[in-house]
Amino acid sequence: MRDQAPIFRFNSQRPNLVSQTTDRVVETTDDPLHALNDAAYHESRRLDGSRRPKDIEKLEQWRSLARHLGRMSPSDRMSKVRELAGEHAEDTAGNFNPSVFRITTRLLPTVVTSLLAPRTLPSLLKEPSRLLGLQALAAKVHVQGDTEALRKLAEIGTLVFVPTHSSNLDSIVFGFALEHSGLPPATYGAGKNLFNNPLLSFFMHNLGAYKVDRRLRHDLYKSCLKAYSTVLMENGYHSLFFPGGTRSRSGAVEQKLKLGLVGTGIEAYTRTLIAGRERKVFFVPATINYLITLEAETLIGDYLTEAGKARYIIDDDESTRLGRITTFVRKLLTMNGSVVIRFGKPLDPFGSVVDGDGISHDRRGREVTTSSYVEDRNGKVCFNPAREAQYCRELGREIAAAYRHESVIMPTHTVAAACFAHLSQQAPSSDLFTVLRHRDQTVSRDDLAREVLRLRDELIDREKSGQVVVSDSMRACSGGDIVAQAMRAFRGYHTSPVIEPRPDGIGLHDTNLLYYYQNRLAAHGLGWSAQDAAGAPGAGTMGRQP
Repeated sequence: MRDQAPIFRFNSQRPNLVSQTTDRVVETTDDPLHALNDAAYHESRRLDGSRRPKDIEKLEQWRSLARHLGRMSPSDRMSKVRELAGEHAEDTAGNFNPSVFRITTRLLPTVVTSLLAPRTLPSLLKEPSRLLGLQALAAKVHVQGDTEALRKLAEIGTLVFVPTHSSNLDSIVFGFALEHSGLPPATYGAGKNLFNNPLLSFFMHNLGAYKVDRRLRHDLYKSCLKAYSTVLMENGYHSLFFPGGTRSRSGAVEQKLKLGLVGTGIEAYTRTLIAGRERKVFFVPATINYLITLEAETLIGDYLTEAGKARYIIDDDESTRLGRITTFVRKLLTMNGSVVIRFGKPLDPFGSVVDGDGISHDRRGREVTTSSYVEDRNGKVCFNPAREAQYCRELGREIAAAYRHESVIMPTHTVAAACFAHLSQQAPSSDLFTVLRHRDQTVSRDDLAREVLRLRDELIDREKSGQVVVSDSMRACSGGDIVAQAMRAFRGYHTSPVIEPRPDGIGLHDTNLLYYYQNRLAAHGLGWSAQDAAGAPGAGTMGRQP
């Protein structure tokens, strides 16, 4: 039962979780002198030059610590490690308000729908039961995958959801998908900057999010984050985190994953074995697929600039502006199936597929005893960092493969791929930035429709072998209908036209956004960048315009 999930008892257990996290950091800190020196160095660098009074005060404290470390006794150093670990754990640990959760999951979808799509309100009033559920969004947010098996696994182990990440709305949308599927709510890490977001902060503060401060680079803080994640899983808290680390700037499905928190699942499982209370951990890859993306313009702009390569935290994009969020949600609510959450097959911490009974199977389908993966030659459960690092890499590869297979390709992605292929053929050079500067081209409607249809049919063929998933909205449509769907989706949200009808065909206006949306196909060899790198024939077969 969802209401019996551990997270509903989170606030009463929070002090114990913070204490366990602090103890774990102290226990695993072998060299307190090095840990404190590393923290002082990184924090002094971060705070140096800040004019904020609090930062100036903290900077002096860190500098003072650095000056006195050599004269501190080993016990004093360890006491300082405990003090800092406790502060970090207290700041990291989240909050879960069951009342807010119940009210939010019952009323917010309907309130949002009625406010941002007023035409739906009369029909809702005719069916009062719909006002107290998620049905109002059911046509807009589709959930796919074997959710029945996941509900069963939630009863016998800890679920760790690892979805793709393309928007700051992902955690909210994914939370609705969990509720709609009858799955338990999960704790999740969120960038500390998001707690300043006027819309998102309310959810973050009340629905289980814990703070991840990406400004802090020292090892002691990273150890604290990993310890907190491990302690949560050991105590049965279902978790959600994004292995991509941050939103995909390019629009492509993530393939290079950050595996630090992924590795905490292996540690959590091993610790429960050592404690004699085995609790299995199941990783659930998932894709979050949008017809249009809230922050697409900022993300692709950031990706394409040199400054963007170093800007890890973006705190001034569309998700910080209420007007843009309102326009975005209103747009989504006019289109059925505009968001698809697709759950992949669950995996154990070692990358093996798990069935509905929680039993792992290797690639040949043979049953696997998961505890054997963390035993030494004498059959004793133990930690082995090199061994666990390899398991983590194997799990990461399986998650990345699931992202490719479970990606749902939508009209905007397909049409953008066809348009960008045309741009690359018309550009005087195959260099990406030359293609991007080749704006305001026109493609004939018939040529574009044929290419879109060819791409759709290619995707359907690949779907048959489990390589990708095609949006239902494209299956039985003509190429022209798919182009029209994409044009309706783009129109009215993005600040400049992406594609637009012209007397002589379809105008290709915003090449950056075309590149962003077509990148969803890149992992499948159908996006321009993948073909360009391989020197293979283009996805587009449209001839050059005379």
